[in-house]
Amino acid sequence: MLDPSPILSIRDLSVALPEGGDRPHAVTGLSIDVRPREIVCIVGESGSGKSVTAFATMGLLPKALRPTGGEIRVDGRDLLSISAKDHAAMRGRTLAMVFQEPMSALNPCYTVGEQIEEVFAAHTAMSRAERRQRTLALMEEVKLPDPQRIHRSYPHQLSGGQRQRIVIAIALALDPRLLIADEPTTALDVTTQAQILALFRQLREKHDAGILFVTHDFDVVAEIADRVVVMQKGRIVEEGSVDAVLNRPEHPYTRHLISAVPRRHPQARDTAPATPVALRVEGLEKSFQTPGTMFRPGTPIRALAPASFSVGENETLGIVGESGSGKSTLVRWLVRLIEPSAGKVEIGGVDVAGLDRRAFRPYRKDIQIIFQDPYGSLNPRRTVGDQLIEGPVNFGVSPKAAMERARELMRIVRMDEDAVERYPVQFSGGQRQRICIARALAVEPKILIADEAVSALDVSVQKEVLKLNDVKTRLGLTLLFITHDLRVAGEVCDNVMVMEKGEIVETGSVVEVFGHPRHPYTRSLLDAMPGKGWDVPDLGAIAEQELS
Repeated sequence: MLDPSPILSIRDLSVALPEGGDRPHAVTGLSIDVRPREIVCIVGESGSGKSVTAFATMGLLPKALRPTGGEIRVDGRDLLSISAKDHAAMRGRTLAMVFQEPMSALNPCYTVGEQIEEVFAAHTAMSRAERRQRTLALMEEVKLPDPQRIHRSYPHQLSGGQRQRIVIAIALALDPRLLIADEPTTALDVTTQAQILALFRQLREKHDAGILFVTHDFDVVAEIADRVVVMQKGRIVEEGSVDAVLNRPEHPYTRHLISAVPRRHPQARDTAPATPVALRVEGLEKSFQTPGTMFRPGTPIRALAPASFSVGENETLGIVGESGSGKSTLVRWLVRLIEPSAGKVEIGGVDVAGLDRRAFRPYRKDIQIIFQDPYGSLNPRRTVGDQLIEGPVNFGVSPKAAMERARELMRIVRMDEDAVERYPVQFSGGQRQRICIARALAVEPKILIADEAVSALDVSVQKEVLKLNDVKTRLGLTLLFITHDLRVAGEVCDNVMVMEKGEIVETGSVVEVFGHPRHPYTRSLLDAMPGKGWDVPDLGAIAEQELS
């Protein structure tokens, strides 16, 4: 008989922020219960206190944050009143955590097998042979192929989904009662994401564990949650069953978040008149050579099969596919971060494929890129203004004129023009991404490439960044939008190009491709989308009116 009493019981938890923060507490008066075989999802924007709650439970808060009140009880023990040593002893055995970024959570200097076995070495008296046997069994449980090979592999030799499975295996090693997952599927392909979510559901049943799942993705919530907790600025504003919160939200903030989720079924767009071709690609291909040895020559690997397509002026072309499908290889060549093996690329009717780097330089400003990570894309030691004017100045614009243009661009991307005098650390992730958009626009390009530019952003911030489409229309840009999120592609794109293993397998309008997919791979991507049984209720006008 399953004990219905909570595994995790948080009561009136408060965690203080350092002086000078935007509010006194990161979390205030928080109360949550998690029972056996229950998945409780915490949702909210960045800064809502989701991750602070998870890290406080694990005893992993940074020194700048300190609990000032309340209780966190796991199996009856108050984690805030025990010693750090006792708390550490409970980690792994009683409670465990799956972190958001597996590449950062794993040590690159040790094989993944050694890192799983380390848990048994630290907490049990198992022999080396027993540790290895249990590790291989865990790898099979989390559906890793060829456990013997993966056991001796290093993290960089595995895919993102495989690394996430390793992190889950480490968390499950000692069969904990409580599993905390902090954004474990962010930035994963839809098929990999579907596998990880299915794995969590299986683990809940097999291990009788309670799962506290932190996410900003409402499709994920619809797919796996039993109960939902909505947080805003450190407080719970709504709590209830997944059906009640997602389909009949009561709080204006919850309505605001749900109304920002892109629709599953793209709306038919008016047929745009034919426009001149801004970008034409013919027979573009790329192969890499693996390094050889004294006894064996290197072998070529084809990353991109001969690709041909064209994009009209002021058109948005979505490029979708899993990791390894060739999306990033294609766009990295278009901006000449790598060199092609063969092919032809015309920008504004000029073939730039055969130009050397010096000859290509005048055309570089015609095609710009926005990278996925806004934190790594900006120099933390330089002001926003300095980074915005660098490109124009390199192409001969005076610093004064470039700064005037930078202030104008801040207004275009809906930010205060005084932001040019501040540093990247003073902005949120969504604001930094808008700064990256402004920087790409600073040299007045004809073609703009957005490479997974919104994959890790909150839904409400994502909605604001996706207003890039408005900027595109205003400035007459051609936009290539690379994403693994099919809902986002349906929201902003005119046409879609689907890639698999370096080949273009399907192209067409968003309504054609998503409504009537022809290729089996496209159908598999659409079938893997989480939250298939839930479509976004029409709350937009009500949500915005209530929030204001």
